[in-house]
Amino acid sequence: MINLTTLLCGSNFYGDRLRYSSSSESATSGTTKTTGPVVVWNCTRSCNQNCEHCYMEATPEGSSEELETAEAKAFIDDLDALKCPVLLLSGGEPLLRHDFWEITEYAIKKGLRVTISTNGSLITPHIARDLKKIGVSYVGISLDGMEKTHDAFRNSPGAFNNTLEAIRHCRNVEQKVGLRFTLTPRNTGDLEEMMYLLEEEKIPRICFYHLVTAGRGKELRQELIPAEETREIMDYLIDKTRDFSHKGEEKEILTVDNHADGVYLYLKLQREDPSRAGKAWELLRLNGGNRSGVAIAAVDPEGKVHPDQFSQEQILGNIRESPFSQIWLSKHPLLEKLRHRTPYLKGRCQKCTWLPVCNGNLRARAYAATGDFWEEDPGCYIE
Repeated sequence: MINLTTLLCGSNFYGDRLRYSSSSESATSGTTKTTGPVVVWNCTRSCNQNCEHCYMEATPEGSSEELETAEAKAFIDDLDALKCPVLLLSGGEPLLRHDFWEITEYAIKKGLRVTISTNGSLITPHIARDLKKIGVSYVGISLDGMEKTHDAFRNSPGAFNNTLEAIRHCRNVEQKVGLRFTLTPRNTGDLEEMMYLLEEEKIPRICFYHLVTAGRGKELRQELIPAEETREIMDYLIDKTRDFSHKGEEKEILTVDNHADGVYLYLKLQREDPSRAGKAWELLRLNGGNRSGVAIAAVDPEGKVHPDQFSQEQILGNIRESPFSQIWLSKHPLLEKLRHRTPYLKGRCQKCTWLPVCNGNLRARAYAATGDFWEEDPGCYIE
């Protein structure tokens, strides 16, 4: 994640202590002296929507082989022992998992910071109150455009209005909530209205995800936004971040899955605000770029471990056979390469000037585009 608000305005949010620290800079073994990785657990394949970009290819039926409750609790115990700082529950739609409340509360009582990635359609006022009551730290709700765009993208009429109501329900009980917006050529025309919505609804956070054409998203391979347009989008997001700050509004604006964003922001600051550029560079250097297999991991509904949630074809092991900690701290060949990846990168990525703050960008997007995990990332727009 690239926190535009922090890099541009010097703000400080909870996640920044994980993104920008000396421990993150030195982590090449998948853990540090104090923490394990952030873990994304796609806890179910069940979903009540049919999104065109779903990397998990979720369906209403889900999977009959999902981890049982006892297995889930053993997994959580192991994450706690490894001192993993965050467990992100995703799906499918995590609220459809039969034991969602039991395992979520169990993880929170263990001391894990639990966040949820949801389509929001199932969040009623009662559900919002319960999320707040048990101590869920953050609810990220997907909203991929205004009404017509969002409903079409998710093949779900009425999805936009349901999602907007879910956000309001969370806000009403002071449950921290934010938006997740996946950038595609279909919805970039909605950006200005989305920012207006952010302000009108007093939503404190939004994450802009660069499209990864994995899973069902493979059908969208021709829909990566061209480099010139991506730069224009970044200019717009940077301007809006500054605008919110100048107005005294506390808005955390982030981009996800493309560390070229950090490079682009730094180069822009070099021209416009050299002193701020130096501070941004130090934070980007501490972050070290893409951390798949280093400071982030993913576990799928059946217990398979992956370097990140988009790399479903890359399997490191299964927690039904070995504890997550054992898999993560092993000398698995792919983990070793990801943690010392420079010699394995190909194309432009291999000789790029910006490797210290990008780290070869997102391998999953390179794999989706070329079938080669180490090829250059087609999402890079730095000339």
